[in-house]
Amino acid sequence: RVARSPKMMENKVFLSFTFYSTILILKMYVVAIITGQVRLRKKAFANPEDALRNGGLQFCHEDPDVERCRRAHCNDMENIFPFLFLGAIYSLLDPSPAVARIHFLIFCVGRITHTIAYLLRLRAPTRSVAYGVAQLPCFSMALQILLATTPYW
Repeated sequence: RVARSPKMMENKVFLSFTFYSTILILKMYVVAIITGQVRLRKKAFANPEDALRNGGLQFCHEDPDVERCRRAHCNDMENIFPFLFLGAIYSLLDPSPAVARIHFLIFCVGRITHTIAYLLRLRAPTRSVAYGVAQLPCFSMALQILLATTPYW
């Protein structure tokens, strides 16, 4: 059993943020695993030592499918890491738990949809719409953080 701080357990917004953040981080791990599996299946290794271990230097090259997985992963890092900061600070502002949950849920669903659209090559504009939808709660949280902290600048 994990020791829990009573104060932390009282902050339902932070608990909701923690849940959705963990889902997103697990999703990032899944994309990393998929990238590795595609590398192995396509025999397209980034490093000579990996290529040598798996058949020879001729397999040290880029592959469009591997690069697609890598771009999906990079896009996650560009978007999920800022969400982690914004969501944590937003959780400290004592927002409505229901409104906060909606923010976190929309971001999470948007990012999962974005990844699925990226990896499965779904028709445009599916990926772009998912990206845009996921940005909305981030902009909302950022604006609320700025409004709450403006008196202190």
